[in-house]
Amino acid sequence: MTAHHIKLTKEEDGIAILTIDRPEKRGAMTYLMLHTFIDAVREVGKDDSVRVLIVTGSGGSFCAGTDLSDLSTIPGETRSVRGEAHQDDIWWPLVSCPKPVIGAIDGYAVGMGAEFTSQCDVRIITPRTRFAWNFAHRGLVPDTGAGSWLLPRIIGPSRALRLLYSGGFLEADEALAIGYANAVAEPEALLDAARAEARRYLTSSPFSIRRMKELVWKGLERDVADHMQAHVTALSACFKSADHKEGVASFLEKRPAKFTGT
Repeated sequence: MTAHHIKLTKEEDGIAILTIDRPEKRGAMTYLMLHTFIDAVREVGKDDSVRVLIVTGSGGSFCAGTDLSDLSTIPGETRSVRGEAHQDDIWWPLVSCPKPVIGAIDGYAVGMGAEFTSQCDVRIITPRTRFAWNFAHRGLVPDTGAGSWLLPRIIGPSRALRLLYSGGFLEADEALAIGYANAVAEPEALLDAARAEARRYLTSSPFSIRRMKELVWKGLERDVADHMQAHVTALSACFKSADHKEGVASFLEKRPAKFTGT
């Protein structure tokens, strides 16, 4: 699938790669690109053949944010937000995706691009990766809400606010040092490093992973009592699943598990 500078490739081993493919604009997003991007993530979420999603850019950039020339076609006083507050898969499509999401981030990840990186479960970068939540320079707040809610939970409120207030760059070495990035690879090896990370998850139960991802992300907004109720529900479902039965059988029979995600 390739449309409107958004390219979705599904590989035979269960890994899908979603590419923001607009190198001449450093991956800057138009409204049409954004809708296509969200639709592609939804497609991955519903496709049982896909086990892990890698999100990346092209031409040495990830995503330089919203295309301001596209944004300027609609006056701010008449411009609406992209969806209702409860529509999680519109605001945070990568968090809402039930599959593991790995960001393979090279070059600029600015504005909306930085927001998308906060929505990834794991981030692999290159030495030239630069993040910036530059919304204060445009008279805005972080446009998906990720910078104001997810980012402080990933790197801490003070670090997050410093980035948000200044709109300045978070460079690759600091991103790794503070735990925002999980690993660094050279640009030419970035996708291979992301694929290697993805393959680590392919030996795990999709049934378990889907529930673990939801427990972790939703757990950030619940109190302990609500989290434990969700945990008990998830654990009970796991006990009854075919994947749990297969996981036990494969261990006893000393063979690799063949999970079905059911």
